[in-house]
Amino acid sequence: MDLLTYDFMRRALLAAVLVGVTAPAIGTYLVQRRQAVMGDGIGHVAMTGVALGFLLNTSPVWMATLVAVIGAVGMELIRSRGKTSGDIALAMLFYGGLAGGVMIINLAPGGSTANLTSYLFGSITTVSPADVTAVVILAAFVIAVTLGLRRQLFAVCQDEEFARVTGLPVRALNLLMAVTAAVTVTVAMRIVGLLLVSAMMVIPVAAAQRVTRGFTATLTLAMVIGVLVSLSGTVTTYYIDAPSGGTIVLLAIGVFMVMTALSAPLARRRAKAARAADEVCTRDDVNV
Repeated sequence: MDLLTYDFMRRALLAAVLVGVTAPAIGTYLVQRRQAVMGDGIGHVAMTGVALGFLLNTSPVWMATLVAVIGAVGMELIRSRGKTSGDIALAMLFYGGLAGGVMIINLAPGGSTANLTSYLFGSITTVSPADVTAVVILAAFVIAVTLGLRRQLFAVCQDEEFARVTGLPVRALNLLMAVTAAVTVTVAMRIVGLLLVSAMMVIPVAAAQRVTRGFTATLTLAMVIGVLVSLSGTVTTYYIDAPSGGTIVLLAIGVFMVMTALSAPLARRRAKAARAADEVCTRDDVNV
């Protein structure tokens, strides 16, 4: 494949794999606790961090990570301690982050506005070696948390009160989940873009849920779907010169539609198998 002869494509493909793994991994937990749009709010806050990176002439990726983590922790504290609902906290992240990014980028040196577009919608040609290093480090953190603590995080997402009774540090795990979501946003922003990253957290998970049963199966299939659409979208972007974020998300939606079509006959087969099993049990009971 001729695209592998280019350094920027090798970097983009590596970043795409990491995005495909990390976004659905944390997204599975967010969907489980009905916070599917959390990535959108964090993405808007991260925009302020990117703008600060341009203004201060430092790494936009690391600055976005710092600002996104602060915003996500603030939202989680408001949700768990304050009287303000989680929806209002998300709204403040949306509009405050967006407004802050717009204001700060106007103070940055000339040309920053054009560069900001690649962070908002993704761009495979702008993934630098420094970006790849940052993405690898951040992705390793996300994978370690989402897979290494999957039982604890699942328990908290399923029932916080029960998790607290069993002795789990619920508040610390909630904060860790928020931080991990923030880190995932900055992992994905170079390929998918800040405005579309939430789609990669949600759509592969929703697609996997159409055909799987159980949390582990959903998590595994969602990550497989994430990697496939990320790689496919990045390769497609190279050949048709389309925005990488939009291409990847549209492919993810296509997979969701296919999974939805497959879910109906699969559900009928499962129902038929369940009825057959019930009939066998009934006959056994009669024979006894």
